[in-house]
Parts: sequence; C-alpha cells; structure tokens
Amino acid sequence: QAEDGIRDVAVTGVQTCALPISTGGPQALLTVLGALPETMTLPILVTQHMPPTFTTILAEHLTRAAKRPAREATNGMAVEAGNIYVAPGGFHMIVEAGDSAPKLRLTTEPPENFVRPAVDPMLRTVAAVYGSATLCVILTGMGSDGAKGSQSIADAGGTVIAQDEQSSVVWGMPGATAAAGTCSAVLPLTEVAPFITRCVAGRP
Repeated sequence: QAEDGIRDVAVTGVQTCALPISTGGPQALLTVLGALPETMTLPILVTQHMPPTFTTILAEHLTRAAKRPAREATNGMAVEAGNIYVAPGGFHMIVEAGDSAPKLRLTTEPPENFVRPAVDPMLRTVAAVYGSATLCVILTGMGSDGAKGSQSIADAGGTVIAQDEQSSVVWGMPGATAAAGTCSAVLPLTEVAPFITRCVAGRP
C-alpha cells in the first residue's frame, strides 16, 4: 500500500468488473458504461439498490447506453464476455465457480446493510472466484454497503476504486470504501471509464 493510504493498482489480466451503486446510480451507470469502448468484452456485474421491476427497466436502459447486452441475472446464468448482469430487486446476486465459466446465483438470504440486493455478498464471492483479476468500482450511494466487500477484493489482490465526493450524489458507499483504505484511486465520475479501459489494457 502506498504511503498516502492509496493502494497500488494490482490488476493483471482483468477478468471481471464489479459495479456496486445506490442513490444516484442509474445516471452514473449510464455515464460510465456508455463511455466504455464497444470493443471491450469484460463481463460487468452490477448491484444497484432497487426494488423488483425497476431493475428490469435499468437493464433495458443499460443495454442501449452501453451498446452491449445488459440483463437481469437469473439463477445459474453463466458469466460471459461482453455482457452486463444486473442483480434483480429482492435477491442477492453472488458468483460461483462453474465447469467452463463462473455462474451467478440468486439468494434470498437476509438483507445485509438493510438491503437486498446488497453489494457485500456480490463482492465477497467475486473476490473468491476471480481473485486478483477483479476490478471493483464503487459508485455513488447512501450507506456503507460495499466497504467490507471491497476489503475481500483487496485481500485477494484485486483492485478497488471509488467515485469522488464532488461527483457523487451521495458519498456514502464510495466514501466508506475510501475510508476503509482499500482503494487504488478515488476518481471523478468522468474518469472512471478511462480508468477501467486502461486497467483492461494492462496500463492503469
């Protein structure tokens, strides 16, 4: 970890990007995903604090903005290149190792951090499956969901970044993650997509 409390960027061969988000989320997601190159095939996992139906609509908006398929996760769905997976309202979305590709599982385990879907279950399992090949980007949101999960990713050798306070609608989730000392960078929203692109290209 660097002396200023910011971790060195650890990602080598990024295999997935986890995007936790809450208050102010949809617009931030559209901004970030819409700015990624269409050639990027990284699978992206989104947990947004939202009730059922709204997550279906969110996936439709993301498909248009990102120019790649975005879908609500279903139980047993394989994580494939070039796709965006959104945790459906009312379910935690977790990742499990599969025979040929990691798979998504939906659970109705009790809420964590007072919400379901919660970010921490996703991040714990992403860290367990993808390890150091994980890139986690914690965007605007209320509360501290994701701060503990980001520690799992940092401990596994992955890279965590957070949106900065000035560009966040609510600097709860990214602020708590930054305070936890797990971040390699704290960035304005407009710099998030370029950072992801550089990480995937191996030049953070």
